[in-house]
Amino acid sequence: MLKNWTRIGRWSLLVAVGGVLLAGAARVHARRRAARPAPDTGLFAGSATPQLVAKQFKFTEGPAVDKAGNVFFTDQPNNKIWKYDTHGQLSVFLDPAGRANGMYFDHHGNLIACADEHNQLWSIAPDKQVTVLVDLPVGQRLNGPNDVWVAPDGGIYFTDPYYQRDYWTRTAPEQPGQYVYYLAPGQHQPIAVETSLQKPNGLIGPRDGKTLYIGDIDGNKTYRYQ
Repeated sequence: MLKNWTRIGRWSLLVAVGGVLLAGAARVHARRRAARPAPDTGLFAGSATPQLVAKQFKFTEGPAVDKAGNVFFTDQPNNKIWKYDTHGQLSVFLDPAGRANGMYFDHHGNLIACADEHNQLWSIAPDKQVTVLVDLPVGQRLNGPNDVWVAPDGGIYFTDPYYQRDYWTRTAPEQPGQYVYYLAPGQHQPIAVETSLQKPNGLIGPRDGKTLYIGDIDGNKTYRYQ
């Protein structure tokens, strides 16, 4: 449960991973509660209106913006990551892309991606070099990482719901539940930090790292953790 968070910098956990103990300064209590709905003030600022960029995609997901303002997103069924740059140019960034879903940039400019083709978590460098951050063995594989957020200290939170994919050979989950995980910096074994949600999906946090929002799609609620 997320109530067992321990603070190292801003966000982290006191965990033993591969014999390494990550020590924190003080234990903090995380309160989970349904977030209050914000007033409906409209999705777009002022008189702004959405403009169609392209429509050749099958199912788009995982928008993430780098420090320069370039927008990256996935077309998961077609197994591509696309880039829409600040000059309005659209191009394929990575193909194939591990059936990437949710994505988020870390503080070093690497694109962290939920690559559920083989139930992995990836780090994609600006030169497109892929590093696999999480790859659990057969029999213990993740359900299918769905969305990801990088905390200010570099720790990674990601959701792991189970959605049966037509490109998988397995037909049943290998994990006991659909959880939210935390991956400490430099580690490869994620820790389940929220196990009570029905089907966690989207998650995000603010820049100060003091709050984490998680959507439970089957529970029809969004939770706030502090």
